Amino acid sequence: MKTKTISNQTNTYGEDFPDRLMDSPHRIIATQADYPDGLSYPFHHHPPIQFLYASEGVMTVTTPQGIWVVPPFRGVWIPSETKHQIFAPGHLSLRSLYIRPKTICDLPTQCCVASVPPLLRELILHAAEFPVDYLHNSPEERVMDVILDMIQALDTAPLQLPVPQDERLLKITAHIIQNPACQRRLDEWGHIIGATSRTLTRLFHKETGMSFSQWRQQARLLEALRQLACGESVTSVAMNLGYDSVSAFVAMFRKNLGSTPGQYFNSPPYK
Repeated sequence: MKTKTISNQTNTYGEDFPDRLMDSPHRIIATQADYPDGLSYPFHHHPPIQFLYASEGVMTVTTPQGIWVVPPFRGVWIPSETKHQIFAPGHLSLRSLYIRPKTICDLPTQCCVASVPPLLRELILHAAEFPVDYLHNSPEERVMDVILDMIQALDTAPLQLPVPQDERLLKITAHIIQNPACQRRLDEWGHIIGATSRTLTRLFHKETGMSFSQWRQQARLLEALRQLACGESVTSVAMNLGYDSVSAFVAMFRKNLGSTPGQYFNSPPYK
């Protein structure tokens, strides 16, 4: 197969590879690719549903509707024809499941992050070694059938940052994403962009389903996941994100994700 170069890295599958599933007899195929120095894949889309799982590293998936951070032991659903881009700050060992649309029912209709149990993790790693033209009624096909059964029951994780469409909100959110420690209040933003705090409050709820403070906290949480996954200490991350103390940051992290940063990154979501 031809080689696709993406930001100085190589992918052993061609750019048209996902589309080839539509011409194959299989309901699902699996691929693998390693990016020692990170990955930056521009916006693209494809007919098959995709489930991305990083066996090593952390990645960010961005669509016009939101941003999803995918830390260890998690994967992300990307529905059919969803325009998306993928970024990883460091080493990434990526495994992808491509699923023919309408193959199975009740799959997510929007991007979402899902926890991957140990058995499914091992099956995905195993399936990524299969030839893409594996035989019908073969051991490989039976493994794929088990994977299809298991992925329908995955638990999702609250790791999404909604992206608003209003130009005034986009100025605010873009600044916060680039400067997550920013403490500017909503009324201060109103003076800068020419809107009342009441208008901005209404727009945040309408376009993101969150208040301004909730959105900013979610942005900080996802940035914390990125920095922690890259090896930053909890103390450094807390200071980078503008928290007054490490304990305040850990309390926020535990409230949103149910564990401390150390527990989150050192223990899989399933036992």
